Amino acid sequence: MKWIDRFIALALWVSSALLLVSYASPFFHPESISWLPYFGLLYPIWVFACVIITILAFLRKLPFKFIGVFVILIGFSFHVRLIAFHVSDNPTSEHSFRLLTYNVRLFGLYDDSTFESRNQIFNLIRKEGPDVACFQEYYRQDKPTSFETYDSIRSIMKSIDYHERSAHNERGKRNFGIAIFSKYPMIARGDVMFESQGTMDFNYCIFADIVCNTDTFRIYNVHLQSIRLNEPGKTQERGRLALLKTGVKKMNLAYVKRADQARRVIEHMETSPYPIVVCGDFNDTPMSYTHHQFYKKMTDGFLASSLGLGASYIGRIPAGRIDYVFHTEELSCANFKTHDVDYSDHRPISCSINFLHP
Repeated sequence: MKWIDRFIALALWVSSALLLVSYASPFFHPESISWLPYFGLLYPIWVFACVIITILAFLRKLPFKFIGVFVILIGFSFHVRLIAFHVSDNPTSEHSFRLLTYNVRLFGLYDDSTFESRNQIFNLIRKEGPDVACFQEYYRQDKPTSFETYDSIRSIMKSIDYHERSAHNERGKRNFGIAIFSKYPMIARGDVMFESQGTMDFNYCIFADIVCNTDTFRIYNVHLQSIRLNEPGKTQERGRLALLKTGVKKMNLAYVKRADQARRVIEHMETSPYPIVVCGDFNDTPMSYTHHQFYKKMTDGFLASSLGLGASYIGRIPAGRIDYVFHTEELSCANFKTHDVDYSDHRPISCSINFLHP
C-alpha cells in the first residue's frame, strides 16, 4: 500500500471515530464529561472531513472504505438537525400570530454616535410587523435619554403589553436584559430564576401568558449563559497559553450553566396550562446537550418550516445556529425566516405560529 493510501486509511478511521464521539455530545450533561461538548461544537467539521475522506477512499479502492459510509448513515438523525428541508408558506389567520426574536446587542449602543444600528433594527421591526417580539441583550435607559428604545418599539408595534427583566445600573440609569413586546394582552407574566443569578449577570428567562383572539399561549424568552470570552479573568496571566486556558475554563463553565438553565426552563414549562413557545438566544448549537433537552420535548420551528443551514450568529467566532424557536404539539410553525442582516452579531428570526384546532 502506498504511503498516500496509508494516510487516507488512517484519516478515515480517525475522522469516523471523531464523528462517532460527536454523536454522543447531546446525551451527556457537560459536567459529567467536560471535553465532550467540544466534539459536538466541531461536529460540522467532522462530518465534512469524513465525507471527503470517504470519497477519497472509494476513489483509491481502499479496504474498509465502507466504514465512513456506515458512520455517516448511522448519524442521519443528527444530520437533519443541522439542515432544514421544509418550506411552508401558510397565510396568517385569527388563529396565528407573527413572532420575531432577536439578540439586538444593546441596539448598537457602543457602536457609534449616529444610532445607525438602533434605527436599522427599528426599521426591521416596522417592516416585519410582528405581533409578539422577544429581544435579548435588550437595552433601555431611564428618561430623559437621547438613546430611546422602549417608546419607539411600542409605537412601531402598536404594542399594548410588555414584560422585561434587566439589571439596573444606577449611575447611568441604564437597564440591560431581555424583553417581550405584545400586541395582545398579557394575563400573566414572570421570571424563571437561574442559579447564581447575580446583579451583573445579564442572562435571563422571562415568560408571559398571552391571549391571542380566542387562543391563549405561553411564551418564554430565553438568553442562556454567554461565554464572555472578552471579559477579564481573575488572574493577570498573559500569553497565548494563558488565554487558551482561560477560554477553556469559561467555555466549560458556560456549558454547565446552560445545561442547568435549560433544566429550570423545562421544569417551569411543565407547569403551563397553555401551549408553549420557547425562543431566544440559547448560545448552543444543534449538537449540544442544551438543544437536545428542548428538541426531545418540542418542535424546532426552523427544521419544521425552513430550508438550509439557518446560521444565526455572525460574530467573530463561527457558531452557526444558536438562536431558536421551539413550540409544543398544539402549535405549528410556518414562514420561518432567518434574516440576512448584520445590525447585531446575531441575525433576527421571524415566523408565524399557528394554533392547531381539532
